[in-house]
Amino acid sequence: MKLTKYVSEFEEFLNGYKHDHPNVEEDQRRGWRIWWDHRLDLDAVDRQKKDSVPPNPYYYS
Repeated sequence: MKLTKYVSEFEEFLNGYKHDHPNVEEDQRRGWRIWWDHRLDLDAVDRQKKDSVPPNPYYYS
């Protein structure tokens, strides 16, 4: 008896989409690198925290 893996309709759609658009995964990786994979200047982050004004506890006053 051979077991087959269940594939949902959504997974079939995604697999077909990736097959028809082979560059989509590279576009996702490039977008991830643009928005998330960057180095932080920790000194700048500390200066920003020290220079910021704390928010008013009651927003509408």
